[in-house]
Amino acid sequence: MHKVTDLKVLYFGTPVVLIGSRNEDGSANLAPMSSAWWLGQSCVLGLGNSSQTSQNLRHEGECVLNLPSSVLVDAVDRLALLTANPHITEYRQRQGYRHERRKFAAAGLTEQASELVRAPRVAECPVQLECRLEAAVPLAGNPGCTAFEVTVVRAHVEESLIVPGTDHYVDPLGWDPLIMKFCEFFGEGQRLSPSRLAEGWRMPGRLPARV
Repeated sequence: MHKVTDLKVLYFGTPVVLIGSRNEDGSANLAPMSSAWWLGQSCVLGLGNSSQTSQNLRHEGECVLNLPSSVLVDAVDRLALLTANPHITEYRQRQGYRHERRKFAAAGLTEQASELVRAPRVAECPVQLECRLEAAVPLAGNPGCTAFEVTVVRAHVEESLIVPGTDHYVDPLGWDPLIMKFCEFFGEGQRLSPSRLAEGWRMPGRLPARV
């Protein structure tokens, strides 16, 4: 029997993306998100307008979508409640966000230069997609968010993930993406840990909180 319910979040399971971008002063920014979907060489990103990444996308018109594997869960979670925007909204303050400009250092990740865009790649991520912005459309049901459409202009994939004998097919068995489901991290179908977001969003969860 189905139950009518007003779900608080609709994160049924999507890959985590670390979006690399450039701040207005040229420094590197890195932000985790999981509201992304792909079709062909296009990708749509759902981002809050108050985020530094949203501002950078509008200003620079480019980014890098770095896809972490499940082994990077701790590095990703260290970024969960950080923002490069010094003007933190009251809502985000209640969630526990704090200002941090040095995102790569905070996560313990390595900045890597891109080839076609200025935005940074994450050396530890096995999949890195250099992208250019095509359109930015406000969400009709949520004026505080924007859907950014980007086009992948260059893909970098760890060689061990390429299907032998091909140049452009990823081995689905070798690729173990970090997945976000209802503010908890999953890898290879197993629960890894709750995200720091779970506490800020007051998610009940099924895993013990981090120590």
